[in-house]
Amino acid sequence: MQHVVVLGGSIAGMAAARALRSLGKRVTVVEPDGLAATMARGGVPQSGQLHALLDMGRTQAERWFPGLSKDLVAEGAVLGSGSEIQLFSRGRRKVSVPGNELIGVSRGLLEEHIRRRTLLDDGVSVTAGKACGLEVRDARVVGVRVRAAGSDEVHLVSADAVVDATGRSSRLASWLREEGWPEPPVDRMRIDLGYATARFRRGHELPDVRVAHQLPPAANGTGAQPDTGAMAAVEGDQWMAVIAAYAGLRPTRDPAEFRRRMREMDAGPFGVVADRCELIGEVETYSMAHSLRRRWWEVERLPGGLFVVGDAVASFNPVYGQGMTSALLHASCLAAYLRKGADLHAPAHAYFHHIRVVVNAAWEISTLSDLAQPHVTGPYPRGYRTARRMAEWMEEASTTDAWVNERFLDVVNMRRRPADLQTPRFWWRVAMARARR
Repeated sequence: MQHVVVLGGSIAGMAAARALRSLGKRVTVVEPDGLAATMARGGVPQSGQLHALLDMGRTQAERWFPGLSKDLVAEGAVLGSGSEIQLFSRGRRKVSVPGNELIGVSRGLLEEHIRRRTLLDDGVSVTAGKACGLEVRDARVVGVRVRAAGSDEVHLVSADAVVDATGRSSRLASWLREEGWPEPPVDRMRIDLGYATARFRRGHELPDVRVAHQLPPAANGTGAQPDTGAMAAVEGDQWMAVIAAYAGLRPTRDPAEFRRRMREMDAGPFGVVADRCELIGEVETYSMAHSLRRRWWEVERLPGGLFVVGDAVASFNPVYGQGMTSALLHASCLAAYLRKGADLHAPAHAYFHHIRVVVNAAWEISTLSDLAQPHVTGPYPRGYRTARRMAEWMEEASTTDAWVNERFLDVVNMRRRPADLQTPRFWWRVAMARARR
């Protein structure tokens, strides 16, 4: 039985492990924190923030972890649909889309379920330690060097292939350089984002709301932009609310400031929670200096048996909630690549070209909005001004036209690619909606 080492026990790593097990591979997960079924890991400092599992992400999660949504709801997670999901743009509530669903759950509970299910498989083992280098022989990866937890001892874990799921701080490129292999081209876009999350006691103050989201405005790049925020009903009869802003406007840990900024949101549910609900614990903050994309599909010379998933490929502005969904889609790309009979020992060029579609779609959505921020200085893609204006028209039309909003949400939720919004029929509906307004 072929043996694959997965570096990292996050959602990306667990999904990759399940994908590999579906193909009969034996898997070892290397994780510095170990994989005990606890609600938080030191390797995920943003775990206390509100996370979004987009609709396509939930579809992929159900593929690799059947019945996951049902089990989460049984433990208090909240499934919202249709009008229970309230989206606000430019001070107006968008028209609801029947059938649109989102599940409100903390990242801790979600990861706990995913880890527990993965570790029930006898074909998955765990090594507590930190990966510190690759072993490459005869042009293919044959193992990974691991420093044992709490020790300076380094040992080799042999493997037929290695999957890097170590996140945005991945050192894979430098390991390859040390072995004489080229590094991938890297795109960085400085966004200087800060966000803060608070938990509130949830009662009956908003009986018809499960999720509320103040969307990022389709700004024109002039002047400071208002806060973006989201809130969701989660397990434990709680609301989790997050506020995000850029540069000098980043939120702090001050609870009074957090409540004030909630009240200033155009989305009414934020003010209701700020006024009526008890704050639980402290406000947690996190910052992200830049979005990052490593273009592995452009590397012409790769060692065989090497794969990369999740944030180790690309990490996007978290305001758009694409991270977990992208990671789950990468696992599906990995399974599809191997299911076609690909040689596990060969360079995985076709795999990287496959995930390029997922990565570039998410990158296009997030960076187009980020470039509208006055402090973001590029690089600007060709045709940016036209794309920016069209995005403003689409945002305006999706506020009142359910058909336009449904297709817009299909792209936001990664069910469709951004190119699917370029059809003549779609833009005719956008024009009609704007004319009616």
